[in-house]
Amino acid sequence: MSAHVSQSITRKSASNLALAFVLLPKAKRNGMAALYAFCRQVDDLADEDSVPVEQRRQRLADWRDDIHKACDQAGPLFPVNQELAPIIARYRLPFGLFEELIRGVEMDLDIKRYESYAELELYCYRVASVVGRLSIEIFGYHNPRCRDYAVLLGKALQLTNILRDVRADAERGRIYLPLEELERCNVRPEEILQLEYSPRFGRAAAGVAERARDFYRQAREALPDEERRSMGAAELMGSVYWRLLQKLETRRFNVFDPATTRVSKPQKLFLIFRTWYRLTTGALVPNYGTP
Repeated sequence: MSAHVSQSITRKSASNLALAFVLLPKAKRNGMAALYAFCRQVDDLADEDSVPVEQRRQRLADWRDDIHKACDQAGPLFPVNQELAPIIARYRLPFGLFEELIRGVEMDLDIKRYESYAELELYCYRVASVVGRLSIEIFGYHNPRCRDYAVLLGKALQLTNILRDVRADAERGRIYLPLEELERCNVRPEEILQLEYSPRFGRAAAGVAERARDFYRQAREALPDEERRSMGAAELMGSVYWRLLQKLETRRFNVFDPATTRVSKPQKLFLIFRTWYRLTTGALVPNYGTP
Protein backbone atom coordinates (compact mmCIF):
# COMPACT_ATOMS: atom_id res chain seq x y z
CA MET A 1 0.00 0.00 0.00
CA SER A 2 1.22 3.47 -0.86
CA ALA A 3 1.78 5.71 2.15
CA HIS A 4 0.61 8.72 0.19
CA VAL A 5 -2.90 7.84 -1.01
CA SER A 6 -4.46 10.55 1.16
CA GLN A 7 -1.98 13.23 0.08
CA SER A 8 -2.63 12.37 -3.57
CA ILE A 9 -6.40 12.72 -3.13
CA THR A 10 -5.94 16.01 -1.29
CA ARG A 11 -3.59 17.47 -3.93
CA LYS A 12 -6.03 16.67 -6.73
CA SER A 13 -9.04 18.16 -4.98
CA ALA A 14 -8.29 21.91 -5.14
CA SER A 15 -10.68 22.16 -2.18
CA ASN A 16 -10.99 25.12 0.17
CA LEU A 17 -10.76 22.63 3.04
CA ALA A 18 -7.45 21.33 1.72
CA LEU A 19 -6.27 24.95 1.41
CA ALA A 20 -6.71 25.45 5.15
CA PHE A 21 -4.12 22.76 5.90
CA VAL A 22 -1.36 25.25 5.07
CA LEU A 23 -1.64 26.77 8.55
CA LEU A 24 -1.09 23.43 10.31
CA PRO A 25 2.18 21.81 11.44
CA LYS A 26 3.20 18.78 9.39
CA ALA A 27 1.84 16.05 11.69
CA LYS A 28 -1.59 17.68 11.93
CA ARG A 29 -1.51 18.49 8.20
CA ASN A 30 -0.98 14.80 7.43
CA GLY A 31 -3.78 13.89 9.81
CA MET A 32 -6.17 16.28 8.10
CA ALA A 33 -5.15 14.96 4.68
CA ALA A 34 -6.14 11.45 5.77
CA LEU A 35 -9.45 12.69 7.19
CA TYR A 36 -10.16 14.76 4.09
CA ALA A 37 -9.42 11.76 1.83
CA PHE A 38 -11.98 9.68 3.72
CA CYS A 39 -14.61 12.42 3.39
CA ARG A 40 -13.82 12.86 -0.31
CA GLN A 41 -14.08 9.13 -1.02
CA VAL A 42 -17.47 8.60 0.60
CA ASP A 43 -18.89 11.83 -0.82
CA ASP A 44 -17.78 11.00 -4.35
CA LEU A 45 -19.21 7.51 -4.01
CA ALA A 46 -22.68 8.88 -3.29
CA ASP A 47 -22.46 11.19 -6.31
CA GLU A 48 -21.71 8.43 -8.85
CA ASP A 49 -25.03 8.76 -10.67
CA SER A 50 -24.03 6.10 -13.23
CA VAL A 51 -24.03 3.50 -10.42
CA PRO A 52 -27.43 2.18 -9.24
CA VAL A 53 -28.56 3.63 -5.91
CA GLU A 54 -28.66 0.28 -4.12
CA GLN A 55 -25.12 -0.48 -5.24
CA ARG A 56 -23.96 2.88 -3.89
CA ARG A 57 -25.80 2.18 -0.65
CA GLN A 58 -23.95 -1.13 -0.30
CA ARG A 59 -20.62 0.55 -0.99
CA LEU A 60 -21.32 3.08 1.75
CA ALA A 61 -22.17 0.19 4.08
CA ASP A 62 -18.80 -1.32 3.20
CA TRP A 63 -17.11 1.98 4.06
CA ARG A 64 -19.00 2.08 7.36
CA ASP A 65 -17.78 -1.41 8.24
CA ASP A 66 -14.21 -0.63 7.20
CA ILE A 67 -13.95 2.66 9.11
CA HIS A 68 -15.34 0.80 12.13
CA LYS A 69 -12.39 -1.57 11.78
CA ALA A 70 -10.05 1.42 11.57
CA CYS A 71 -11.52 2.87 14.76
CA ASP A 72 -11.11 -0.50 16.49
CA GLN A 73 -7.57 -0.87 15.09
CA ALA A 74 -8.80 -4.15 13.59
CA GLY A 75 -7.13 -4.06 10.18
CA PRO A 76 -9.19 -1.96 7.73
CA LEU A 77 -9.02 -3.04 4.09
CA PHE A 78 -9.38 0.26 2.23
CA PRO A 79 -6.07 2.13 1.68
CA VAL A 80 -7.47 5.47 2.86
CA ASN A 81 -8.72 3.89 6.08
CA GLN A 82 -5.40 2.13 6.58
CA GLU A 83 -3.72 5.54 6.52
CA LEU A 84 -6.42 7.02 8.72
CA ALA A 85 -6.24 4.29 11.41
CA PRO A 86 -3.13 5.66 13.20
CA ILE A 87 -4.62 9.17 13.03
CA ILE A 88 -7.80 7.84 14.64
CA ALA A 89 -5.75 6.25 17.41
CA ARG A 90 -3.52 9.30 17.96
CA TYR A 91 -6.35 11.82 18.20
CA ARG A 92 -9.02 9.46 19.57
CA LEU A 93 -11.50 10.07 16.78
CA PRO A 94 -14.78 8.31 17.65
CA PHE A 95 -16.53 5.93 15.27
CA GLY A 96 -19.86 7.60 16.06
CA LEU A 97 -18.85 10.75 14.19
CA PHE A 98 -17.71 8.81 11.12
CA GLU A 99 -21.00 6.91 11.18
CA GLU A 100 -22.95 10.16 11.41
CA LEU A 101 -21.06 11.51 8.39
CA ILE A 102 -21.94 8.43 6.35
CA ARG A 103 -25.59 8.86 7.37
CA GLY A 104 -25.44 12.35 5.95
CA VAL A 105 -23.97 11.10 2.68
CA GLU A 106 -26.70 8.43 2.54
CA MET A 107 -29.30 11.19 2.68
CA ASP A 108 -28.17 12.19 -0.82
CA LEU A 109 -29.21 8.76 -2.08
CA ASP A 110 -32.81 9.17 -0.95
CA ILE A 111 -33.63 12.86 -0.59
CA LYS A 112 -33.91 15.26 -3.53
CA ARG A 113 -35.88 17.98 -1.69
CA TYR A 114 -35.88 19.40 1.83
CA GLU A 115 -39.22 20.58 3.16
CA SER A 116 -37.93 22.72 6.00
CA TYR A 117 -34.89 24.42 7.46
CA ALA A 118 -34.95 21.86 10.27
CA GLU A 119 -34.50 19.01 7.79
CA LEU A 120 -31.75 20.87 5.93
CA GLU A 121 -29.97 21.71 9.18
CA LEU A 122 -29.76 18.01 10.06
CA TYR A 123 -28.14 17.35 6.68
CA CYS A 124 -25.68 20.22 7.22
CA TYR A 125 -24.80 18.89 10.65
CA ARG A 126 -24.07 15.42 9.33
CA VAL A 127 -22.03 16.30 6.26
CA ALA A 128 -20.25 19.42 7.54
CA SER A 129 -20.48 19.97 11.30
CA VAL A 130 -19.38 16.39 11.94
CA VAL A 131 -16.30 16.98 9.78
CA GLY A 132 -15.64 20.05 11.91
CA ARG A 133 -15.98 18.01 15.10
CA LEU A 134 -13.44 15.49 13.80
CA SER A 135 -11.12 18.23 12.57
CA ILE A 136 -10.87 20.07 15.87
CA GLU A 137 -9.74 16.87 17.57
CA ILE A 138 -6.77 16.90 15.20
CA PHE A 139 -6.20 20.65 15.66
CA GLY A 140 -6.20 20.22 19.42
CA TYR A 141 -8.07 22.36 21.99
CA HIS A 142 -8.72 22.71 25.72
CA ASN A 143 -12.02 24.59 25.96
CA PRO A 144 -15.01 22.31 25.18
CA ARG A 145 -16.86 25.28 23.68
CA CYS A 146 -14.79 24.59 20.57
CA ARG A 147 -17.19 21.75 19.83
CA ASP A 148 -20.11 24.18 19.60
CA TYR A 149 -17.95 26.42 17.43
CA ALA A 150 -17.21 23.53 15.04
CA VAL A 151 -20.89 22.64 14.73
CA LEU A 152 -21.97 26.22 14.04
CA LEU A 153 -19.19 26.99 11.58
CA GLY A 154 -19.84 23.71 9.74
CA LYS A 155 -23.48 24.67 9.19
CA ALA A 156 -22.46 28.11 7.95
CA LEU A 157 -19.96 26.66 5.48
CA GLN A 158 -22.40 24.05 4.17
CA LEU A 159 -25.19 26.57 3.58
CA THR A 160 -22.68 28.69 1.65
CA ASN A 161 -21.74 25.62 -0.39
CA ILE A 162 -25.39 24.93 -1.11
CA LEU A 163 -25.92 28.47 -2.41
CA ARG A 164 -22.84 28.27 -4.62
CA ASP A 165 -23.78 24.87 -6.06
CA VAL A 166 -27.47 25.42 -6.85
CA ARG A 167 -26.89 25.00 -10.59
CA ALA A 168 -24.75 21.86 -10.32
CA ASP A 169 -27.21 20.29 -7.89
CA ALA A 170 -30.21 21.19 -10.07
CA GLU A 171 -28.56 19.51 -13.04
CA ARG A 172 -28.59 16.33 -10.94
CA GLY A 173 -32.21 16.80 -9.94
CA ARG A 174 -31.41 18.00 -6.42
CA ILE A 175 -32.70 21.10 -4.66
CA TYR A 176 -31.30 21.83 -1.22
CA LEU A 177 -32.99 25.19 -0.67
CA PRO A 178 -35.90 24.42 1.70
CA LEU A 179 -39.29 24.22 0.02
CA GLU A 180 -40.72 26.38 2.80
CA GLU A 181 -38.38 29.19 1.71
CA LEU A 182 -39.19 28.69 -1.96
CA GLU A 183 -42.92 28.79 -1.21
CA ARG A 184 -42.49 31.97 0.84
CA CYS A 185 -40.93 33.63 -2.21
CA ASN A 186 -43.29 32.02 -4.77
CA VAL A 187 -40.52 30.03 -6.45
CA ARG A 188 -41.54 26.74 -8.07
CA PRO A 189 -38.98 23.90 -7.86
CA GLU A 190 -39.36 23.47 -11.62
CA GLU A 191 -37.86 26.92 -12.16
CA ILE A 192 -34.69 25.85 -10.38
CA LEU A 193 -34.49 22.56 -12.27
CA GLN A 194 -34.83 24.54 -15.51
CA LEU A 195 -32.05 26.90 -14.32
CA GLU A 196 -34.33 29.95 -14.46
CA TYR A 197 -33.15 32.92 -12.42
CA SER A 198 -35.65 35.48 -11.14
CA PRO A 199 -35.74 38.16 -8.44
CA ARG A 200 -38.02 35.76 -6.54
CA PHE A 201 -35.28 33.14 -6.52
CA GLY A 202 -32.81 35.83 -5.43
CA ARG A 203 -35.02 36.58 -2.41
CA ALA A 204 -35.29 32.89 -1.53
CA ALA A 205 -31.52 32.48 -1.75
CA ALA A 206 -31.08 35.60 0.36
CA GLY A 207 -33.23 33.96 3.03
CA VAL A 208 -30.87 30.98 3.09
CA ALA A 209 -27.89 33.35 3.13
CA GLU A 210 -29.31 35.10 6.18
CA ARG A 211 -29.38 31.75 7.97
CA ALA A 212 -25.77 31.19 6.96
CA ARG A 213 -24.81 34.66 8.22
CA ASP A 214 -26.41 33.89 11.56
CA PHE A 215 -24.41 30.67 11.88
CA TYR A 216 -21.20 32.55 11.04
CA ARG A 217 -22.03 35.10 13.73
CA GLN A 218 -22.80 32.41 16.30
CA ALA A 219 -19.60 30.54 15.43
CA ARG A 220 -17.54 33.72 15.84
CA GLU A 221 -19.11 34.34 19.24
CA ALA A 222 -18.73 30.71 20.36
CA LEU A 223 -14.98 30.52 19.73
CA PRO A 224 -13.10 31.17 23.00
CA ASP A 225 -10.43 33.86 22.62
CA GLU A 226 -7.75 31.54 23.97
CA GLU A 227 -8.48 28.99 21.23
CA ARG A 228 -8.19 31.30 18.22
CA ARG A 229 -4.66 30.15 17.46
CA SER A 230 -5.48 26.44 17.76
CA MET A 231 -8.48 26.92 15.47
CA GLY A 232 -6.47 28.85 12.87
CA ALA A 233 -7.21 26.44 10.02
CA ALA A 234 -10.93 26.58 10.76
CA GLU A 235 -10.80 30.37 10.96
CA LEU A 236 -9.19 30.44 7.51
CA MET A 237 -12.05 28.30 6.21
CA GLY A 238 -14.50 30.73 7.73
CA SER A 239 -12.74 33.67 6.05
CA VAL A 240 -12.74 32.05 2.60
CA TYR A 241 -16.38 30.98 2.71
CA TRP A 242 -17.50 34.30 4.20
CA ARG A 243 -15.87 35.99 1.22
CA LEU A 244 -17.64 33.53 -1.09
CA LEU A 245 -20.99 34.36 0.51
CA GLN A 246 -20.33 38.07 0.00
CA LYS A 247 -19.58 37.47 -3.69
CA LEU A 248 -22.82 35.50 -4.08
CA GLU A 249 -24.73 38.35 -2.45
CA THR A 250 -23.10 40.85 -4.81
CA ARG A 251 -24.38 38.79 -7.75
CA ARG A 252 -27.86 38.74 -6.18
CA PHE A 253 -27.49 34.96 -6.14
CA ASN A 254 -27.62 34.58 -9.90
CA VAL A 255 -26.01 31.17 -9.53
CA PHE A 256 -27.42 29.76 -12.77
CA ASP A 257 -24.68 31.39 -14.81
CA PRO A 258 -22.26 28.65 -15.96
CA ALA A 259 -19.40 30.74 -14.53
CA THR A 260 -19.27 29.44 -10.95
CA THR A 261 -18.75 32.02 -8.23
CA ARG A 262 -15.36 31.44 -6.66
CA VAL A 263 -12.83 33.14 -4.43
CA SER A 264 -9.81 33.83 -6.63
CA LYS A 265 -6.33 32.52 -5.84
CA PRO A 266 -4.95 36.02 -5.03
CA GLN A 267 -7.88 36.58 -2.66
CA LYS A 268 -7.23 33.23 -0.98
CA LEU A 269 -3.55 34.09 -0.57
CA PHE A 270 -4.54 37.40 1.00
CA LEU A 271 -6.93 35.62 3.39
CA ILE A 272 -4.21 33.13 4.33
CA PHE A 273 -1.81 35.97 5.14
CA ARG A 274 -4.44 37.97 7.02
CA THR A 275 -5.51 34.98 9.10
CA TRP A 276 -1.89 34.07 9.85
CA TYR A 277 -1.11 37.68 10.84
CA ARG A 278 -4.09 37.92 13.15
CA LEU A 279 -3.19 34.62 14.80
CA THR A 280 0.46 35.53 15.34
CA THR A 281 -0.28 39.04 16.63
CA GLY A 282 -3.20 38.00 18.80
CA ALA A 283 -5.55 40.40 17.03
CA LEU A 284 -9.20 39.77 17.85
CA VAL A 285 -10.55 41.33 14.66
CA PRO A 286 -13.33 39.04 13.35
CA ASN A 287 -12.52 37.06 10.22
CA TYR A 288 -16.21 36.66 9.35
CA GLY A 289 -19.72 37.05 10.67
CA THR A 290 -19.79 40.84 10.74
CA PRO A 291 -22.78 42.93 9.57
